[in-house]
Amino acid sequence: MEILNYAFMQRALLAAVLVGITAPAVGIYLVQRRQALMGDGIGHVAMTGVGLGFLLSTSPVWMATAVAIVGAVIMELIRWYGKTRGDIALAMLFYGGMAGGVMFINLAPGGSNANLQSYLFGSLSTVSEEDVTAICLLAAFVVLVTVGLRRQLFAVSQDEEFARVTGLPVRALNLLTAVTAAVTVTVAMRVVGLLLVSALMVVPVAAAQQLTRSFKATFVIAVAIGIATTLGGTVTSYYQDVPPGATIVLLTIAVFIALTLLAAPLARRRARAAALVPDDPAECTIPAQSAAQVPAQSSARV
Repeated sequence: MEILNYAFMQRALLAAVLVGITAPAVGIYLVQRRQALMGDGIGHVAMTGVGLGFLLSTSPVWMATAVAIVGAVIMELIRWYGKTRGDIALAMLFYGGMAGGVMFINLAPGGSNANLQSYLFGSLSTVSEEDVTAICLLAAFVVLVTVGLRRQLFAVSQDEEFARVTGLPVRALNLLTAVTAAVTVTVAMRVVGLLLVSALMVVPVAAAQQLTRSFKATFVIAVAIGIATTLGGTVTSYYQDVPPGATIVLLTIAVFIALTLLAAPLARRRARAAALVPDDPAECTIPAQSAAQVPAQSSARV
């Protein structure tokens, strides 16, 4: 294939696959916790890290990772202790992160808002070998956490009080989820962009939930959708010369709409089939859910 003859496209495709894996893998826990927009907030904070990277002449990816982790921890602390003023504190954190990124990058030697463009909306041609190395290491951490601790993270995301009673370190796991989300944002920013990464963390999960209510099946389908749309968007971006981040997000939304339309007749068939089966008091089923919602997997298997 012609597209594989170019080194920058090889790097971009590898980064796209890693983003397609990591974003839904973290997003499924954020959806369970009803924190679907957390990735968007972290993306705003990570802009300060990108600006600091240019100002200090260091890697913007690693600096954004450090700042995003700090921001995610602060967000989690605000969630614990914020009370009535928590929303105001979060708003200041998000918008302060955006303003800090713009300020620092303009203070950097030769810096301008144009340097932020590829980080805000993604760029194929600017993914360097150093970026790929950083993305690979960060993606390995995300996969290790989201797969290795899936039972514990699911339990905490589903019901914190029950998880606490069973002896799980709820606060530590919540912090780990926040840190993993921050790492995922920086993994995805070179392909999708900081302003669009939240969509890739949430929409594939919402799309997968149209077909199944099992946690394991939702996880697998969401990751498959993520990989398919990031690769499809990257290839389309190369041949049609369109922005990669926007293309990937629009493809993901198209998949969600298609699966929603497909799920409606399937749900009706299941309902008719269930109506023909005599009630069994010993059998427990999961209530049907609206395709327009993004619900928690209430009785799903991990």
